[in-house]
Amino acid sequence: MYIELRARLRQGLYKVGDKLPSEKELMKQFDVSRITSKKALDMLVQEGYIVRQPGRGSFVIRADEEPTRPDPAGEPLDPREQAAARRRPANKQIVIGLILEDFSDSYGKEMLAEMERTAQRLNVYLMIRLSFSQPTIEENAIRSLREYGVDGLIIYPTRGQSFSSEILRLVIDRFPHVLVDRYFKGTESASISTDNIEAARTGMNHLLDLGHRHIGLLASKVTDNVAIEERIEGFVRAHAERGVVLDRSYWLTDLAWNAETEAEELQHVRGNVELIRRMVEQHPQMTAIFAMQYELALFAKEALDHAGIRIPEQISLICFDSPQASAALYPFTHLQQDQHSLGRLAVENVLKLIAGDTLPGRISLTAELIDGLSTAPAPNVGSNAGGNRNT
Repeated sequence: MYIELRARLRQGLYKVGDKLPSEKELMKQFDVSRITSKKALDMLVQEGYIVRQPGRGSFVIRADEEPTRPDPAGEPLDPREQAAARRRPANKQIVIGLILEDFSDSYGKEMLAEMERTAQRLNVYLMIRLSFSQPTIEENAIRSLREYGVDGLIIYPTRGQSFSSEILRLVIDRFPHVLVDRYFKGTESASISTDNIEAARTGMNHLLDLGHRHIGLLASKVTDNVAIEERIEGFVRAHAERGVVLDRSYWLTDLAWNAETEAEELQHVRGNVELIRRMVEQHPQMTAIFAMQYELALFAKEALDHAGIRIPEQISLICFDSPQASAALYPFTHLQQDQHSLGRLAVENVLKLIAGDTLPGRISLTAELIDGLSTAPAPNVGSNAGGNRNT
């Protein structure tokens, strides 16, 4: 939706000063949720195309297409991009289908932006579809994009499935495709993802080095979600490697917050906050929490605030990903995935497959530990087994 709206702006379908359709109108026009509609408009604001005026709507302030340049700095393409450009068939506009589960400020938006920047540098066109975590939508999108005639596919697969029959068909047909963020065990699909095991080990070692020994774990539903499963594996490995006893009573691994309506989503959020609050109060010896997703860290912070527990003096909190815009509100210590490399490599590698090259089955990227204000040494280290908030 974002890319389509931006294309309309660049094509002159909307002029400077024109008012864009409202969020509700865009929801109906593109058959998307209110959240997705809002995200698309927010991204256009960040790109400098529109301005949003409360009570009035969204207005176009720039509708021109930027001049095509090798890269944003006007410098030549790097050798990898030059090689990809040479492999493109002459006089043919390459079209790549891009299917995303969804994207948010915490994860996905920067990756999507980098995919588009790379596609522009390499003179290829992206066609985007969102699956909204629905396997049937994803499978229909794969079929429709192939019928349209795209040259290759980049897929950020939906959660909750071991494999997609349509992705398996891509493997059988040897159709150029790259999976992003996740991979499917037992298939030959090329994939680019974070080394989630090592990232979780890094986060855990940070907490263990601070003296924490009673550490809670928060995760969404883990069934067939390889990324979350690997993060939990890294969490467990770090305990074993450091000789720290693992207590699964500190775990909440069935948290969810996505819903079809805002009322249901709010109900999920409140339920998650209450579950976390109860777990923390039932385990007064807990001195740290590792949230496997940024949204869960927000729930944990709210639960701790409600319980009157100070971060990080009484409980430290670490998570995966934390959008830069949120740092001004609360700077979590977090594992930052390299979304720019994920996006760039996805486009570059699907172009290599289109050109007939071979790729390694899986490319793993390193996540960086960003030290924020939410972690500190465990209270009362050396006494009372790491500190008890009731003493």
